[in-house]
Amino acid sequence: MKLNKTKKNGGETPPFAVSLKDICKSFGPVRANDSICLNVSPGTIHGIIGENGAGKSTLMSILYGFYQPDSGQIELDGILSNFRQPSEAIAMGIGMVHQHFMLVPNFTALENIVLGSEGRNGLQVGLQIARKKLKELSQTYGLQVELDSITEELPVGIQQRIEILKALYRGARVLILDEPTGVLTPQETDLLFKILKALKSEGVTILLITHKLHEVMAITDIVSVMRQGKLVAHTETKKTSPEWLAEQMVGRSVLVNSQFPEGKPGKIALSARNLCVSDKRGFNSLKNASFEIHEGEILGVAGIAGNGQSELLSVLSGIILPAKGEFVIGENSFNSYHPADPAHLRQLGVAHVPEDRHAEGLILQFQAFESSILGYEKDTRLGSSFLTDPNIGREHCSELMNSFDVRPHNPKLLSSQFSGGNQQKLILAREISSTPKVLLVGQPTRGVDIGAIEFIHNTLIKMRDRGCAIVLVSVELEEILSLSDRIAVMNAGSIMGIVKRHDATKSILGRMMAGMSPDAALESAV
Repeated sequence: MKLNKTKKNGGETPPFAVSLKDICKSFGPVRANDSICLNVSPGTIHGIIGENGAGKSTLMSILYGFYQPDSGQIELDGILSNFRQPSEAIAMGIGMVHQHFMLVPNFTALENIVLGSEGRNGLQVGLQIARKKLKELSQTYGLQVELDSITEELPVGIQQRIEILKALYRGARVLILDEPTGVLTPQETDLLFKILKALKSEGVTILLITHKLHEVMAITDIVSVMRQGKLVAHTETKKTSPEWLAEQMVGRSVLVNSQFPEGKPGKIALSARNLCVSDKRGFNSLKNASFEIHEGEILGVAGIAGNGQSELLSVLSGIILPAKGEFVIGENSFNSYHPADPAHLRQLGVAHVPEDRHAEGLILQFQAFESSILGYEKDTRLGSSFLTDPNIGREHCSELMNSFDVRPHNPKLLSSQFSGGNQQKLILAREISSTPKVLLVGQPTRGVDIGAIEFIHNTLIKMRDRGCAIVLVSVELEEILSLSDRIAVMNAGSIMGIVKRHDATKSILGRMMAGMSPDAALESAV
């Protein structure tokens, strides 16, 4: 399914698939895009990077017709094209895969792909026509999907393929991907990159919004850097380096890969004994998890997503009950007969940064100051024991925003109106400001830019050095190896073993993630 390139000016191919000229966009006093000029060559993978709140997603939302610019012009293949809504952009060959997928969970993959494009011949005929066309697209681009599978039952990587197929099915010649690897495992990321290369070889132009510099270096042809609403750098990827890009993003020198000194563990802060979690079918998604974590220590939990890490965090934070086993904090023991309550755990000094910030960390319709006190409404510092004082709440939120550089600095703004990375910083600020004794943190830097990653990592180390015990769940092995004092590796719901940081390598952890014991992984690495 080769894409045709239109020719103009005596047969010459138009130089730019997308040309953005002097694009400006403000939200109240916040200037999200400030006179942005950007040219994207056809059939290239063009990276757009920048700090959270730099204006990347806003710019792409303008190209997709989700927002309209206050001023400026958009050209596609040299043709002036201003969109009032996404349907107009889609009709002109623009497709967008959002950071948080726009799929109906209980629809099949096929139903999600054709939703809104069923045609005039009735649903069944439309589905038959779509099935044939999607088979061709899948073969061309390596986008294999079981079309009759229920979407919510599919892995995240396959759901992303559905989104890409959905865009291609509608005729996308320009594909925008917003933080596409934020929810993917390393293996799924590798598969995505193969798909992007196949799309590029067939003439699709790809705009890739990301904060992961190693991915920019691996997959893009050109990279543009945004900072505080402005385009500050534009270069061929092969002519740059992660260090230079990081400095352009943040406006100062940034340590791209830090190695922190090991902690000085104290007494046991939390211990788990044979913790099990079962679903409605009796399947054990967490199996006999046993470990101890000490004050002044970070215990990293590594593993491919879906191997029991989420259930471990949910049990320890009191969200779900263990089927068997117990965990102990101080003199308090919690099990299925004596369940842990999240409010009680907070009183004991346990804070929780959930993996899914939208489902468990925020209420998107709440103002930022309301989200900044979720779970801490009864804190007497925020008002009386009966009512929270909104003015105190807003002042408290403002202080958190200052400390964690949450942008824009507006406690009254809806939580949904912040970028993903700034939502994450708001949650981290809320939980860390409670000065916990035990911090449970899942994917702390998912969707967060390089400058904020450096800040979050330094903050976690400072907390550890003040005596906090931290359980860190992350799919980023670099993050696990950088921060952890000891590393627990999970496979199929079980902890395969716990290794000290100085004994661990990516290779060893990878073998354990695949099911090897620590001894076998160490032997095979020699």
